[in-house]
Amino acid sequence: MTTAKPLRVGMVGYAFMGAAHSHAWRTAPRFFDLPLDPQLTALCGRNEEGVRAAAGKLGWGSVETDWRRLVERDDIDLIDICTPGNTHEEIAIAALAAGKHVLCEKPLANSVEQAERMTEAAQAAAERGVLSMCGFSYRRTPALSLARRMVEEGRLGTIRHVRAQYLQDWLSDENAPMTWRLDKSKSGSGSLGDIGAHSIDAAQWVTGQQISGVSALLETFVHERPLAGDLVGLGGHGDVGADAPRGTVTVDDAAIFSARFDGGGNSAGAVGVFEATRFALGRKNAMRLEVNGTKASLAFDFEDMNVLSFYDAAESPDAGFRRIFVTEPEHPYVGNWWPTGHGLGYEHGFTHQVVDLVTAIGAGEQPSPSFADALQVQKVLAAVEASAAESSRWQKV
Repeated sequence: MTTAKPLRVGMVGYAFMGAAHSHAWRTAPRFFDLPLDPQLTALCGRNEEGVRAAAGKLGWGSVETDWRRLVERDDIDLIDICTPGNTHEEIAIAALAAGKHVLCEKPLANSVEQAERMTEAAQAAAERGVLSMCGFSYRRTPALSLARRMVEEGRLGTIRHVRAQYLQDWLSDENAPMTWRLDKSKSGSGSLGDIGAHSIDAAQWVTGQQISGVSALLETFVHERPLAGDLVGLGGHGDVGADAPRGTVTVDDAAIFSARFDGGGNSAGAVGVFEATRFALGRKNAMRLEVNGTKASLAFDFEDMNVLSFYDAAESPDAGFRRIFVTEPEHPYVGNWWPTGHGLGYEHGFTHQVVDLVTAIGAGEQPSPSFADALQVQKVLAAVEASAAESSRWQKV
């Protein structure tokens, strides 16, 4: 039994992300030695029947139906926000003001202005020892963490190209139902913010460079969808019928943009190409990143998440890319899990996120990515939208 001081968690939201976060809070202290002991103290949701059922299933000790009441509770140390983007600002700022640490799902907010206010509140709270982090969980995939390590070690040389895609197909059917993810007032944007934000963060984090300008195109393929109420999970799978009443889609279905990076201290930054879509038939969760440098290249695809492909120009030119199975104890995070060769899954990224967050809180250090890091991603999202609105005109970030 652990003797660590408890970290009492209150979570808002209990659908797809709520389930993933719940699993992570339960699992992290069972595989990693943490300075604090996470406790699933309270789960919050607007529907009392739904939140009670979810709390029982996911292992939470109590429930609330008003996030304000959750924030006010004396037995809560951290607020975990797993709600649509239009609610992030109000909940996060109130929680920080109440002295609660905050974990907020990505993207940080629905606008740069909201993200700026959240970042200001986070920086002020940090001076009082109250810490916050944005949940870009793909950073915690061991293969991507290894990619970052390789770049930091200089194994790629000067970065020239970044190629990032995030391809899904769950909205390809034009009769897939409406969901909050297709409503700009709730989600902020479509594929751009939902999945493209992950690619932006991963590309900047792995390369150590920030995007400084973009030229973009946004496209909406299906402008109306059947109304079926708010749906659990990714927001709608299956056909609810072509004759159902239809609602208006107000977000992008696909986002494509070219980008210039700032160089991260180099004289010239890399150039990048990004694509995000939920209409790529056959691609279920292809979050891909390729980085080409002067010495070597690396490539990653989440649909083969335990592998990092690497090409070293110093080796035989005929060798091509070699596959590194990121399942060894010396690889990031892996030593706490299974024997060599036994791969990890999607849920492990959230567990590693909890590990890093709790470790930082225990040390009194700023977790990463900070709200300021997430604000940078928000600025890129805004620049993409601004460029697309002006016929792909180059837009500085």
